This record gives sequence, C-alpha cells and structure tokens, in this order.
Amino acid sequence: MRVARTWAVALTGLRGELIEVEADITAQKPDFRLIGLADKALGEAVRRVTNACENSEMRLPDRRLTVNLSPAGLPKQGTGFDLAIAVAAIATDGLVLPDSLARTVHIGELGLDGRLRPVPGVLPAVHAAAARGFERFVVPHANLAEARLVPDVEVLGAVSLAEVARWHGADVEVPDLEPVPAPPRARPTEERIDLADVVGQPAAVDALIVAAAGGHHLLMSGPPGAGKTMLARRLPGILPPLDEDSALEVASLRSLAGEAVTSLTLTPPFEAPHHSASIAALVGGGSRTARPGAIARASRGVLFIDEAAEAPTGVLDALRQPLEQGRIEIHRAGFRAEFPARFQLVLATNPCPCGEYGVRGGTCICAPMVIRRYLSRLSGPLLDRMDIDLRLQRVSTARQTEGPAVTTAEARARVSAARVAAAERLRDTPWRTNAEVPGTWLRQGPCPVPAEARRPLDAALQRGAITLRGYDRILRVAWTLADLAGRELPAAADVGQALFLKKGIVP
Repeated sequence: MRVARTWAVALTGLRGELIEVEADITAQKPDFRLIGLADKALGEAVRRVTNACENSEMRLPDRRLTVNLSPAGLPKQGTGFDLAIAVAAIATDGLVLPDSLARTVHIGELGLDGRLRPVPGVLPAVHAAAARGFERFVVPHANLAEARLVPDVEVLGAVSLAEVARWHGADVEVPDLEPVPAPPRARPTEERIDLADVVGQPAAVDALIVAAAGGHHLLMSGPPGAGKTMLARRLPGILPPLDEDSALEVASLRSLAGEAVTSLTLTPPFEAPHHSASIAALVGGGSRTARPGAIARASRGVLFIDEAAEAPTGVLDALRQPLEQGRIEIHRAGFRAEFPARFQLVLATNPCPCGEYGVRGGTCICAPMVIRRYLSRLSGPLLDRMDIDLRLQRVSTARQTEGPAVTTAEARARVSAARVAAAERLRDTPWRTNAEVPGTWLRQGPCPVPAEARRPLDAALQRGAITLRGYDRILRVAWTLADLAGRELPAAADVGQALFLKKGIVP
C-alpha cells in the first residue's frame, strides 16, 4: 500500500480552505473512487483523470484506487481539483516524487487529452494558500499571469499533465501540445473620459466631488438627457487609486466571476447592471457554487443602477443589508458564502414614466397616481440610506458659462486631500472615510459637530422632516464638506448645505 498526498484549494466566496488530496491503492477489484463530499462536476473528475492519464502515457494501476479530499465534511465544488487528483493518483505507483507533491498546491481542470484547462478563482485560491505558508503552485498555462499577481510564490504554468509529472521527477515524454487559451472574458478597455466633458451642471459636479470625497451614496433624479449617466461614469476617475490590498481583492472577485485577470488595476471598479437584472444577478450565488454578483464586483468602487424606478419590485431592497454592513452573505443548502460589498451606490431615475414631469418647457402626460406609483418603487428605507439626493435639469447651453470646467485631475486632487484629512481625524478608529463612521460616534464621539451648527438639523428632526438615520447621514456629508474646505469642524453652512443635498431643505 502506498499513500500519496498533495494539496488543492476549495473556495467559498473569497475564503479559501486548503484541501489535502490523498490517494491510496489496495489489492482489490480495479476501481476508482472519489470521496470527500464532492459535487457532481467534481465527481465526474474520475473519468477525466482516467482518460487524461491514459492519453499522457501514465496509465493508472489496475487496482482499487481511492482518492480522499480532506477535510471530508467540507463541501467541494468545481473542476479545479482535477490536477491534484491526477498527480496524487499517479504518485501511488511511484512515478513522481512524493516529497515534491506534498509541498505543492495544484489547481486546474483536465481535458481528456491531458491538457490543463483554465478555471475561475485561481487568484484568490493562490492567495489563500500562500497566506498559510505554501510557496509552490502549479496552475494551467492560461492562469499563469493571474497566479503570479500573488507576490513571493513560485508558480508553474503547465500546458499538460505530463509536464506537471516531469516537473515532479517522472520519466515521461512531454507531448508538444497547444496551450488551452483563456476564455475571452476580459473587460473591454474603458474609453478615456474626463469630468471636464460635463457642461452646464456645476452644482452636479460639486455634488459628485462631495460624494467621492466622503464615499457617500448618490441619487440623481432628472429628465432624459440631463447627464445622469455621464456624471456617474466619471465618478471612478475622481476616486483615489486603490491600494495594493484593495486592488488584489478587486482582481480576486473578477477572477471568481470568470473574467480573465492578467494585471492589477488601481482604478476603482464600475459596475452598471441593467435595471431589469434579477436579485440573483445583483446579489450573486448559484445552486452548487457561489459566484459574486454585481454588488460584490462593485466592492471598492461604484455600483450604478440607471432607470432605478424601472427595477423589479424588491431588487433594490436587496441593497439595504450590504449598504449597512459592507458585505453580502449568500446562504444555500450546504454552504454559506460571504463577499465584500464596500461600494458607493449611485441611482439614477426619471421624475416620471415619460420623463417630462417638472421639466422646464416639457409636457408631462402622466397622471398624478401614475407618477406616485412610479416614484414609490424606490422604497423609503432605501432612500433614507442615500446621502445625497441630486435633482437635475436639462442643460440649456452647449458652452461653459460659469468659468473653466473642473477636470478629473483637479477633482481627484481635491478628493484625495479631503480623504487624507478624514483619515487623519479617524486614525485611531477602524474607519477611514466619513461614510463609514457610525451615528453614535458622530453625535457623541470625541469630535462632535458644534451644537450651534446642528441647530437647523435638530429642527428638521423635531418636525419629522428627516429620520435619525438621515440625521446621521447629513452629519457625515457635513464632515466631508468641512474636509473639502479645510476646516477642522463643520460650520453651520456645512450642515445647511448637507441638509439641502439630502432633502432639498433650505435651513
């Protein structure tokens, strides 16, 4: 009896668990059994591995072969275990060096001809194993660039099973096979867009800078052609660049979603799902494995939903939990997956179904009941979580008439300076942006807003114009306005402007 061991990784959300792959042969009726709570796709690995070994001139022993995926009680999904199962199986016959296998993590799917096919989630899998001390990895050739984004590890991008066996000391001939290419799922290159392209909306540009500086959620309401989508697409450009950890998290989520990842980008992500997207598309999930939805893919960046009032009932309310907690949990029978959800939400909607209600020079054909029903699709609890409510009108001139336009570079500099000021003030706390600070700390912490400045806000709360949650969100925006202006504490003007941005109320 000869037991061979190597390692693989099981992913549940972004969390990776090391799986010890054990193979054993016994002198019984020839058979190949896979145990360890494998799903259907993983259970089919028996036939893939058998044929791949046969076609790689490494036939498995004619005895009973048992492969155990340990810990056996952890559910395992997908085809990324094929390579680890195959090398452990051939090691039972002494073809490869067992010590080399025991120090290496193997990730990849096998084709029947022995070639390695790319799999999603290689980057978070390698990152999770590297955090537990592993330094040697074998991945499909198409996933090589992705795996090498993890620093200080040795990665081999293999074309075939025979190449992997040769690397572990097997005396086999490596066939000259064409590598399996990565699926063409890379994101299209974004066109270069600048905030200076926005004409005739100076108040909207200022509100966008405030939202970026504090990480605030933004609702834009206005007729078609007012520039809502144009403004939203320029928000990621004025956000500060991602740090290395955040960029790795964003790339890991893209990898789990099945996108080709070849480099780390420091630009915050921008997700714009169609307003008809289902709850599953927004939240993510799956019956056998958990894939990140638009909420998770927008983490550390911007989630933009256009025509929000046209969204199916209940879809937007699925945003409420991740907006408050900064994470999204997916519960299925047998597993629970968690994804980060630290995003800025930008909603855009028309004022009515025809888009002409309240528009200068426009004629609305919608009945009052239709307008109320249309706007009521944005629930009160969701609206209460929006920090800025921006009302837009159509641009009445095609030229800049109020001085030079604000460029993306200028806006990013202002945003970065405000975020540095906020981070310095919050240096002894777990928060770094104003939008993350809880209400109790805002009202009772070491840096409360002066009572004189809060007076109009207290009056609005007393007469029921705002909720306590809205009160706290207005204080967050007031702090951001003070940071942009370089003030140590928000003044009455900052609170008044924040109240106007939230409710349109003039104190």
